[in-house]
Parts: sequence; C-alpha cells; structure tokens
Amino acid sequence: MVPAVVLGAPPVRASSAPAVAVSGVVPATLARFDQVLKTYIIERDISCAQLAIVKNGKLVLARGYRYSSDGRAVPAVSPTSLFRIASLSKHITAAAIMRLVQDGKLSLGASVAGLLGLSTAADPRLASVTVLRLLQHTGGWDSAISKDYLYLDHVIADTLGIPLPITQGDIVKYASSRPLDFAPGSRYAYSNYGYMLLGRIVEKVSGQSYESYVKQKLLAPVGITRLRLGRTLRAEAFPGEVFYESRFTSKTVTGPTGAVVPTPYGGFSMANRGPGGGWLASAVDLVRFAGIFDAAGPVLNAASIGKMFAKPEIGVTSSGSWYGAGWWVRQVTGHLNTWHDGSLPGTYTYLARLQNGFTYAALFNRREESGSLDFDVLSPRINAEIGKVTTWPTTDLSSRYF
Repeated sequence: MVPAVVLGAPPVRASSAPAVAVSGVVPATLARFDQVLKTYIIERDISCAQLAIVKNGKLVLARGYRYSSDGRAVPAVSPTSLFRIASLSKHITAAAIMRLVQDGKLSLGASVAGLLGLSTAADPRLASVTVLRLLQHTGGWDSAISKDYLYLDHVIADTLGIPLPITQGDIVKYASSRPLDFAPGSRYAYSNYGYMLLGRIVEKVSGQSYESYVKQKLLAPVGITRLRLGRTLRAEAFPGEVFYESRFTSKTVTGPTGAVVPTPYGGFSMANRGPGGGWLASAVDLVRFAGIFDAAGPVLNAASIGKMFAKPEIGVTSSGSWYGAGWWVRQVTGHLNTWHDGSLPGTYTYLARLQNGFTYAALFNRREESGSLDFDVLSPRINAEIGKVTTWPTTDLSSRYF
C-alpha cells in the first residue's frame, strides 16, 4: 500500500536496510530460531546458510537463508541447497570404516602400513599406527609440528619434482618419507591426513571407490541421495551448490600456472580432502544421516555405534570430552552428547546430537577470519533457544525432502 502524503512533511522513504531472505518450513512455535540465525548471519555478513533440527527422530525445522549486505545478487538458498561440509565429512568416513569392521572385512587393530603398503623406513613407528588410532587422531601426525599435509601442495610438488596438481598418492609418498611427530597412541593431535588415509583404506578393503562405497552402504539404506564429493573450482560446482566467500587469495594448486585465485576456489584441493573434508550436503541430509547413530539400524549395529563413541586410549580433556571416531563426545547425565564442527576457507559447519533427543546442523558459506566476529557462539545460541521452546511440533517434515 502506498502511504498517504502529508502536506509539509518530508517524503517517506522505504527502508533500504537489507533483509535476510528465508526459505523452507518453520512452525510458528519455532520462529525464534529464524531470529537467532538472522542475527548471526547479519553480524558476520554471511550470504548463504542453512539450519535443520530433528527432535526424537522427526525433522521439525528446515530452513535456507540468503543475505546480501551490499546489494549483490545472491542465488536463492533452499533447505536442499548443497554446501561444503568440511570436517563433518569425518563422521561419514568413520561410519564407513565401522561398517567394514561390522561386515568382518577389517579390524580396528590392523596396521595402516600393512593395509596400504606404506614403507616404514623413515620411521619404524609407522608400523604401530592402527585403524583405530587414525579414527581417534592418535596416529602420530601433528600439524602444529609438521604442518597439515593437505595444504602443502606446492611444497610436495617441489619436493617430489612433479607438476601440480598433486594426488592423494603423492601426499602419502611425501608423508611416508618423513618421521612421525610423536609415538602412535601416546597423545591426541587432530589430523586431516589420518582421515585421508582412512578413505584409502575404505577403497583398498572394499574394492570400490570411496564415494561409491559410502553411497551404497551408508547413504542409500537411509534414503539420502544428495551427498557427493565436492570439486575445487567454481566452474565445477554442482547444480544447487552455494558459492563460497573469503577475504583471502592463494596461489592455485590446480596447475603450475602460479595464478592467484580466491582461496575457496583453488587454494586447496577438494579431491584430496575427500574423506576428511570433501563432502557436499544439505543440513537436512546431515541430521537424517546422524540418525544412524541413535540406534541399531540398516547401516550400523549397536556394537558398531558403541565403538564410534568409545573413549580412546588417551586424550580425554579436562572437561571430560574425548574424540571417538569422527565425533567429539561428552558424557552428560547418563547419556552422550556428540558433535563436530567443520572449517575451510569459505565454509563453517556445525552438527550436534544432544542427550535430550535433539539433533541439529547449521551450514554457512563463510568462516571466521582475522578480524571477524567469533563463529563459535553459534552452538550456545542454538542450544539456549532449544531450551526456551515450550511446545514442539509433532509433524515430521522429512517427506518434503526425502
């Protein structure tokens, strides 16, 4: 409606403040979650985001968010848009390993060097790196000491005397020629390289590609079809995939040109990150997949689920949490809270399973960078909002998306 004109008054101008466009379904009793996400998005100038919430196995909220602070055109974001999920990929790989163990094809105590034919000449301790130690990040690699091998494309290419792009096999060759950073099993140190090795073990043992094994044995049984391994370049993006933003640029790892590119698009290899950080998914996919860990089902039995959350031989923190297999775990009032976050240039993700029956996933196309606000406030804000809701919907929205 056009407002009436008041003589002598200054003209009325429409507000030009940018708004967050929202898609998907939110029941009225859960509307405040939109405000939590909108505030978070505007504060951090995030252009694409998703949130999905499950309560007691039912999908009760599924939202996509789009925001432009400067008037740039931002493609629509739906609840099924695809995002890079970064290290949320790790619980997928861990589940693949557990399925192989469950099917009697692999032992958690098996030597990784033996499985993959790795030379132990550079460090005999490599022989004592087991599959379980890779899962729990106690294998002996510490990126604080030797750097993250999955970001050393230029160094590895120069050392091996090969042109870019490098492959996972090249990374393994480089890493195997160097000593471990600590004795396997003696302490915890998060290792993307370890999870890359786990993906190669999936291929070696199953006789399938890593991606096809995951799709066949883990995703198909629960009706998930959108998940796929991502690609490095923006021109290679899949239909429905969002774009990724960062203030930083890097020398490309996709070839020997030396071209400077936006870091999310050529500053690292998505193919090499695959098992530890290369999957694409939507938030509704992630909360659905997380349901395989709630109880025995077509993917994992109760024993396998228990092994994924079991305490490691070392590495329980002062707060009582530990890294199981692809999940952080904490004992809470007789139950387990499990969670993980993910971060890549152009990506921040968070997935949590709470003891009170809630599972939620939030995905963003930007991460915390120098000078930006803290991204880690997300989970406390969502957890607080969950605690405020007095009436939860009983309708399951899953049939809209699966």
